[in-house]
Amino acid sequence: MLEHRQWSPEQISEKLKREHPDDPSMHVSHETIYSWVYAQPRNHLKRLLVSQLRQGKPKRGRRASASNCSAIQVPDHQTIHQRPAEIEGREFPGHWEGDLIIGQLNQSCIGTLVERKTGFLVLCKMENKSAAAVREGFERQLKKIDSFLRLSMTYDRGSEMAEHPLMSKHLKMAIYFADPHAPWQRGSNENINGLLRQYFPKGTDLSGVSQVRLNDVAWLLNTRPRKRFDFQSPQELFDQATADYLNHVALDS
Repeated sequence: MLEHRQWSPEQISEKLKREHPDDPSMHVSHETIYSWVYAQPRNHLKRLLVSQLRQGKPKRGRRASASNCSAIQVPDHQTIHQRPAEIEGREFPGHWEGDLIIGQLNQSCIGTLVERKTGFLVLCKMENKSAAAVREGFERQLKKIDSFLRLSMTYDRGSEMAEHPLMSKHLKMAIYFADPHAPWQRGSNENINGLLRQYFPKGTDLSGVSQVRLNDVAWLLNTRPRKRFDFQSPQELFDQATADYLNHVALDS
C-alpha cells in the first residue's frame, strides 16, 4: 500500500486494524512502519520506500509553512462573511473550495476542487490561467457532478476568477471569496494542494498533464483513508452523501 497506493504509515496501520480486528499479528503502529522504512540499508528498496512517503525525504522533520500570493480584488463578489453558517460548519455536502496549482515558470496550472464535508477531490485541466480558461475548466468538471452536490464554491481573490458571475449563472452555484492572505479560510484546499505536490512537484510543466492523469491522481487521494474522517476515505463519504440524498428523495416521493 505504501508503494502502490501511496498511503501514509498511519493510514496503513489503521486499515490493517480494521480489516483484521481479531488478528493482533496484523496490528502494527505507524511509528513501527516509519522505523522499518528508515532502518533499511541504503539501496534501491530504501530509496523507493522513502520516495513513497508523503514528503519523500530521507529524514523526518517539520513541514515548512507556505507563503501566500498577493490577492487581487475581484469585482461584484460575495465575501466569505456572507456565506451561510451551515457551510462554515460543514453540516451538509455540496460546498466546495477551489484553487489553482501553478506549474513551471508560472505559466501552466491545474484547478483543484475539494468538497468541504467529505474531502472529495476533483482535478480540472486548464488550458491556461486566463479567466475564461479557468471558468471553462472548472465548469467542465463541475457539470459532471449532480446538482444537489454542487451548491457553492469558496475561492481566493485571484484575477483568474474574474468571470465568476458567468460561472455562477451556468452552474446555478453560489461563489464566495475568502479574505486576502487568509489561507486557513480554505483549509481543505490548502491541505490537498500540499498532497498534490507529491505527484506534481513545484516546477512541473502542467500543460502536458491530461485529464485522464488528473482523474487517476484524484482517485488515489479520494480512496485514501483519512484520520479526520475516522479513517474512512473521501470516496466512501461522497458516495454515502449521494446515496443519502437519493434515499431521502425516494422517501419523499
